[in-house]
Amino acid sequence: MILAAAQTKPIRRDIDSNLLDHYRLVKLAAANGAQLIVFPELSITGYEREDAAQLAFSENDSRLDYLKKLAHENSITIIAGAPIQIESKLFLGEFCIAPNNSVSLYAKQFLHTGEEMYFQPSFDYNPMLEIENESISFAICADIDNPKHPENASKKNSSTYVASIFFSPNGIPQAHQSLQNYAFQYQMNVLMANFGGDSYGSPSGGRSAFWNNKGELIAQMENSGSGLLLVQKQHSGWTSKTLND
Repeated sequence: MILAAAQTKPIRRDIDSNLLDHYRLVKLAAANGAQLIVFPELSITGYEREDAAQLAFSENDSRLDYLKKLAHENSITIIAGAPIQIESKLFLGEFCIAPNNSVSLYAKQFLHTGEEMYFQPSFDYNPMLEIENESISFAICADIDNPKHPENASKKNSSTYVASIFFSPNGIPQAHQSLQNYAFQYQMNVLMANFGGDSYGSPSGGRSAFWNNKGELIAQMENSGSGLLLVQKQHSGWTSKTLND
């Protein structure tokens, strides 16, 4: 099995340009054999709060159609983030687009301070995906700051924990420490994707990374720039390679 973390530099509020970048990276991941690619938090819009409602996607948004096509044609699951409007509620969420044309939603459960003014937390949208005998669960940014989140994932027998984040250069060391601890404590592989450039007018910390289920850091990207981190499960363990733009 091959998993990919996309480290991206979104253009603020430019959905069309950001989607084009998603298409490019999905194709690159698929060309390298990946069965799953995960993008950072709110990857399609860039991280936004005040404008999130205007940028929001619906559950069956037609703007996802080409991502669905790419998922189907390349047998790859795509995890891409956006504000998601469901009836009167706005969620900080992500679309889990499977090769069989199904789309499930994950909604952020533990909001960062200030996000509650714009988004609703939810435990109702929390899918598990199965890929090659791996049970995969999801997290968005501040979810990983709450130890209950990975604990709950472990209780659901997750073998791989996939986190989409927007952490600053100051915050990323603690994020790495937390994710490494979760990998060791719960014996879960952990894949994390962070931005590699500014979003919301603030710098990001990059360093998208993967830890195996022993808590060993297998690979990480640079603290800035975009590209892919690819990890492959083999009999002897995990191997990795990085494709930088």
